[in-house]
Amino acid sequence: MAFGMPGFIQQNGRTVHQIYRIFIDFRLDLFTNFARMNKKMGLKQLRMLAVVACCLLLSAAAFAQTNSFGDPNVDYSFELPDARWKMTVKPSATSPNVEYVFGDRNDGHLEVRKMTVAKDALMTDIIRTEDQKLQFRVGYVAGKEEIFAGFLKGNAFNFEYVATGRNMSGRFYFLRANDTTVYVLRFVGERDKLRAIRNQTDSIARTFQIKKG
Repeated sequence: MAFGMPGFIQQNGRTVHQIYRIFIDFRLDLFTNFARMNKKMGLKQLRMLAVVACCLLLSAAAFAQTNSFGDPNVDYSFELPDARWKMTVKPSATSPNVEYVFGDRNDGHLEVRKMTVAKDALMTDIIRTEDQKLQFRVGYVAGKEEIFAGFLKGNAFNFEYVATGRNMSGRFYFLRANDTTVYVLRFVGERDKLRAIRNQTDSIARTFQIKKG
């Protein structure tokens, strides 16, 4: 995967690649000094240290793994930070729409939509148009807008509503690709469940980018 912005998922101020690099450096330091440590430590202690080192390396590898989305029928790609995200709608030559669910639809549901807008359209006006469509949902309450930036810049819009007796919420990312194109990443799910994967929805939106060439 080749991206223009290194370290595409932030974790406590460090990127995945930086964290993984730390573990790799640790491994090199450990085995470079293995012979020296062997002289000073007992066999039992050495075995315990080796087990700890292996666990750390395996954890780092698992942590750094992500699944990539890309398809010839669309001009964008993004990263899925958890294997539980499953595609339910695949893009085609006639429909560029993409949808994913996080285990169950109520746990988290993603729709990617492409919007063509006027060249001078303000992002606040684009969001207001979407907000007007959402107002027909039962118990709809608009939330705050946030400035959001990853590979693409834009805004995140939050709201709540009720569906089949459940308290639901939505977080839509409006990402501007160019003067006349805005992509909307629509995440909805049960309120508490969607809030629990907020770091993942942010990560997906942050890694969303237009293919080069």
